[in-house]
Amino acid sequence: MDRLGHTVAVMRRALLAMLVFLVVPANAAAAERLHYAYGPVHVAPGQNRIAIEANDLKPDRPGWIVGFEPNLTYAGGTVPRVDVIHLHHGVWLSDFRPLFAAGEEKTAVQAPPGYGWRYHPSDQWLMNHMIHNLKPDAADVFITYDLLFVPDGSPEAAGMQEVRTQWLDVMGLQLYPVFDVRRGAGGSDGRYTYPDESGQPGYTANRWIVPEDGVIVGTAGHLHPGGLSTDLFVERGGRKVRVFRSEAKYFEPAGAVSWDAAMTRTPPDWRVGLGKGDVVSISATYDSERASWYEAMGIMPLAFSPGGTGPDPFAVDVDRPGQVTHGHLPENDNHGGALLGLRDPRELLRTPPPRRVAVRDFLYARGDLNRPGRRGRPPAIRAGRRLKFVNRDAGDGILHTITACRAPCNRSTGIAYPLANGRGGFDSGNLGTGGLPASGRVSWRTPRRLDPGTYTYFCRVHPFMRGAFRIRR
Repeated sequence: MDRLGHTVAVMRRALLAMLVFLVVPANAAAAERLHYAYGPVHVAPGQNRIAIEANDLKPDRPGWIVGFEPNLTYAGGTVPRVDVIHLHHGVWLSDFRPLFAAGEEKTAVQAPPGYGWRYHPSDQWLMNHMIHNLKPDAADVFITYDLLFVPDGSPEAAGMQEVRTQWLDVMGLQLYPVFDVRRGAGGSDGRYTYPDESGQPGYTANRWIVPEDGVIVGTAGHLHPGGLSTDLFVERGGRKVRVFRSEAKYFEPAGAVSWDAAMTRTPPDWRVGLGKGDVVSISATYDSERASWYEAMGIMPLAFSPGGTGPDPFAVDVDRPGQVTHGHLPENDNHGGALLGLRDPRELLRTPPPRRVAVRDFLYARGDLNRPGRRGRPPAIRAGRRLKFVNRDAGDGILHTITACRAPCNRSTGIAYPLANGRGGFDSGNLGTGGLPASGRVSWRTPRRLDPGTYTYFCRVHPFMRGAFRIRR
């Protein structure tokens, strides 16, 4: 992109961000803004684990929550770069049911005018969080969130209609609901939709049978990098219609390959009337042409108002374009891909294969591109043989992967580099123990059927880790 084109793109992003934040529903304009900082949460080196803890940071009086805005900060209020440390996901639970959620894209939630989530101080809140530290350094962070709150007794609370969060996930309600999108999966269009193309006939985990008449008043999707959209459908009497598509709007110059994106949410006046027995379902679509996407998600929490009324989606076309929730965020500025001066492993001499390649202290014992000298040379094995990797950091709760990336895979780490797009298309999964998201095993062997040549790889959990091995005839 030339300088003029870059300037125009920046101006467009800034204008988009201004337009988004100037559109404030009446609810939000009249509400109190309550700021909370959950923590400090100590994040160990390389941490990427799930925790569920009590959370008493909530309003001290009854009322209505009409908006929710999440973030992650250091103690001084600085927002970490997403390629350094980020909130992989956070779910705010009320009485053991999902209330609000956040991911790396930091989608803000606002109820339409006249609607809100009913709140009582006696509600028991829990925090389900997964903070991902992509570096080998410890850190202390705060999960922050602003609630837009309308207290009981205020004029704005009069006539407020209640909404409840109905959780819809393509994997169903699970602690870690993820699926893999392999490069080349799906149709010839370079897209893969889950669960439609998963080869699971009769799949129902992504569905909700409506228990009573009511109306959906809002939703937005959650995806991981590579994600394109989530779709919301309603079925009745053998008929099925799409009622909303939440799209990932990428600010990332390289396209749909990073967290530099915002999801679209429903417009404030969007409504879908539902009847008891209707079936509501969702799907998630990812780009499968450029790379593989491991541990992908597809989620659409619904704001459902029991007893409310709205347009019948089988009589009225309610499927309308959504609105982005924010513009480009500065914590996504490091896209990666710059020259580092690391050697090209394809040009290095090979070394004999070890009995195993230990992964310790965020380094691969043999073939690590960050190691100088002989240890940095790729170990070579004969075609048909397998190279074994063992995660020696697993005892400290640290997960590692061996994931194919495109050679030479030796440029700077960022939110868009490296990608799981390498020769061989292999991935070890999260080597480690101690519960999700660990695979429960600490070792992995390379595929037996790899053609001769040099193969490069990285760790998806800590992308600065790079390595290579060679297959010889």
